[in-house]
Amino acid sequence: MAAVQIVPVAARAGIAAGTVYRYFPAKTDLVAAMLTEMSGREIGALRGAAAAAPGPLSALSAAIMTFATGVLRDRRLAFAAIAEPIDAELDGIRVDFRRALANEFAIRIAAAIAGGRLPEQNAEVAAVALTGLLTEALIGPLARDVTGREREAVQSLTLTALRALGVADARARGLVVQTSVPA
Repeated sequence: MAAVQIVPVAARAGIAAGTVYRYFPAKTDLVAAMLTEMSGREIGALRGAAAAAPGPLSALSAAIMTFATGVLRDRRLAFAAIAEPIDAELDGIRVDFRRALANEFAIRIAAAIAGGRLPEQNAEVAAVALTGLLTEALIGPLARDVTGREREAVQSLTLTALRALGVADARARGLVVQTSVPA
């Protein structure tokens, strides 16, 4: 986020820098608009994936996999949107994004609990923990470089998340197809 400069943004958009400033008086306004747009797209993708799934547990799995795949598509942008230290005035937008992610997961977790697919638990607390698990594993300081192995990473992380929520064997239920990687 610190690298965002108005003049290059304007040039890439094919407009004058003054035009950018007309709509975004400060760099933080531009970044805030970008974060809001990105958050909306990501939440929409999670909802779409979950809605297309045949049941509550597969909807949760689809939401997890969609989020993980999106993050791995552009880890640098995801880090900037979720975790990079930035101006304090933008932190609220990022917290709102993480809260929206957790809320989407909580909806899916609650539905899976209601459907008898997950053990009884506090869906909101589990969703916050799930959000933390995913972000730390994908873009946190301990995250590993999975370039070339993104599919395997998404599958492994989804299995871990589902097991943490109480699914005994996600592969046996057909929720995640595990692929082997040649040694």
